[in-house]
Amino acid sequence: MWADPIEETICHEFGKKIWTKFRRGVRDYRLINEGDRIAACISGGKDSILMAMCLLRLQRNGEIPFEVRYIVMDPGYSNENLKKIKDNCDLLGLPVSFYNTNIFDSVAKSPKNPCFLCSRLRRGWLYGKAAELGCNKIALGHHFDDVVETILMGMLYGSQMQTMMPKLHSENYRGMELIRPLYLVREADISEWAEFNGLEFIRCACSMSEKSENGGSKRAEIKALLAQLRQTNPAVDMNIFRSAENVNLQTLISYHIGENRRHFLDDYEDGRTIRGTKINF
Repeated sequence: MWADPIEETICHEFGKKIWTKFRRGVRDYRLINEGDRIAACISGGKDSILMAMCLLRLQRNGEIPFEVRYIVMDPGYSNENLKKIKDNCDLLGLPVSFYNTNIFDSVAKSPKNPCFLCSRLRRGWLYGKAAELGCNKIALGHHFDDVVETILMGMLYGSQMQTMMPKLHSENYRGMELIRPLYLVREADISEWAEFNGLEFIRCACSMSEKSENGGSKRAEIKALLAQLRQTNPAVDMNIFRSAENVNLQTLISYHIGENRRHFLDDYEDGRTIRGTKINF
């Protein structure tokens, strides 16, 4: 079975850092099942292209029989950025299809919250195209650091405890799921892989984010905060990640599942019961 030398580095030089974590995420979160047809959404950055290559590798291994459609949505990239994406996909042997949209033009007409609008329009287009291609899942390139940053951003700027889930059912496209195969892979390891292979990818290619007052600034602040915290606590990222797995509802003031909300005072006087055992605060 032939594979590109750069693809081989995912399993060899970066086997523990990337390939093992990719496979663990696919297995532990049950992201890919037999018979799936997945739309791998490639933005042109290092994360989405690595994700696409991991899916291609897994497909070649034949452990799970599934199909992939590798799609690049062009929201209005410059010719230079579009060429960079095409060149990288050709170099890495990714069989991609390009689709033109006018999303950047639409966002430019609505200067308020451009990043939110752009993300919403992109996501809607991707779901629609995936459905058109007969896919039942779309795969995005979010990684471990995105998850940790999202948890902190929700707490510090959104007044809520939430996380970026490894997979989600679509609310608008019945039978469609969103999956994040790089959920356990660290961003630093992705960057190291790209540098090791001499690869250069596009960064944020949207000029609107530079004009926006909040374009990317909050996530940048969180990245800087985490970098500072790592100096005294190298395990801070994993601790934050684990906090979303080790939630004790008995120690929360309130919580909700959908529209159903609970407050600790609702049954405070009677104590709380878990598995038949009465527990008092």
